[in-house]
Amino acid sequence: MTVATPSSIEFETPTDYRDEIRARVDRVRWLTIPARRYFAIDGTDAPGSPGFRDAIATLYPVAYTSHFALKRRGIDAPVGALQGLFWLGGQTPTEELAPAPPPGPGGWRWRLLLPVADAASPDDVEAAIADVRAKKQPPRIEELRILPWEEGSVAQIMHVGSYADEPTTIARLQAAVADAGLRLRGIHHEIYIGDPNRT
Repeated sequence: MTVATPSSIEFETPTDYRDEIRARVDRVRWLTIPARRYFAIDGTDAPGSPGFRDAIATLYPVAYTSHFALKRRGIDAPVGALQGLFWLGGQTPTEELAPAPPPGPGGWRWRLLLPVADAASPDDVEAAIADVRAKKQPPRIEELRILPWEEGSVAQIMHVGSYADEPTTIARLQAAVADAGLRLRGIHHEIYIGDPNRT
């Protein structure tokens, strides 16, 4: 959840994209997320739909191909966690999210992201995409793009449980933001520690 307006809260700066996902169940973590590059695919069908699963099935092969290419050169660059940005048709995403697709049935809009390793050059990224396109032909490879994005100041909490129970966790997060004298901006951002298709 992205926040705006200064307060007395101290925001941590994570060391890398792995450090960004160390949320806690018992308290809100305050972070400043620096500019990063992401492999990205947008969609308008419901989360968990075939199009959503196809986006995941396209992102991971490219991220792992990039990871192994860097590893062969002695560079440690693990694949980061899958992330999802979600908003409904009536909501306006922040400027850095444009361009975004028009809403689909039910008003859904989403963007799935996997971080691009800092060590990967633009040529490395293009080579990974070309390799996956030629060898695996995942369903949404032509829609995949590289998105630079700086999220800024965020409030983060871990949710454990079903999607149906998620509103309670979100309410706790929003209450912490309000109690800190901050206000929300942007859209809903989830980071998946496991496979969102299964858990």
